[in-house]
Parts: sequence; structure tokens; C-alpha cells
Amino acid sequence: MSQKRRHFTAKFKSDLVLELLKGEKDLHAIAIENSIQPNLLRNWKKEFLDKASVVFDDSREEHIREKLDEERKEKEAYAKKVGQLTMQVDWLKKKSTELLGPDYESKFSPKPFDD
Repeated sequence: MSQKRRHFTAKFKSDLVLELLKGEKDLHAIAIENSIQPNLLRNWKKEFLDKASVVFDDSREEHIREKLDEERKEKEAYAKKVGQLTMQVDWLKKKSTELLGPDYESKFSPKPFDD
């Protein structure tokens, strides 16, 4: 029977790579201590070093800020639309009651959204 594939957290990976970069232990010793393949640790180290420049990348943070602003504006627009539609529904209910009487709902087919 084959073994299940193991998943490692980002924290676990980064801790091992940082331990490797400190140079106190070699790659094989760290791999054996943590029951992983040396190639896997080598790949994590390469990925870590390749993506190290992202930490200092200001454009990424600016992009996230812009996206949050867009989402906030979109949310405000939706809230405004919901408020407008709620007012229209309330007005229509009031006018229907005035024109057709309090039992106006019974004169129409069932509401499509009521379960």
C-alpha cells in the first residue's frame, strides 16, 4: 500500500530553509532530522531565494491597496443600490395598499421568491 502524500505548511518550509541558510547544519542533516528528501529541501531553498525580492517589492503592496479601494467602492455602490431598491419596494407596497386595499396580495399569483 502506498503512502499518503504529505503536505507541509509554509512556516515549516521557511523554518527549514532558514535553518539551512544559517549554515549550522548541512542539507542532508536537516533533511534526515525532518524525514524529508534532500532534493525537496533543495527545491524549497531555490524557491525561497528566487522569491526573496518579493519581500521588498512595493508595487505588489500598491496593487493590493488599489484592489481594496476598488472593492470598497463596489461595495458602497451595491449598498446604495440595495437602499434604493428597498425604498422602491416599500413605496410600491404602500401605493398598492392605498389603491387596491389591504388584501391586494391575494389578488395576484404567489410570489416567485417565497418558499
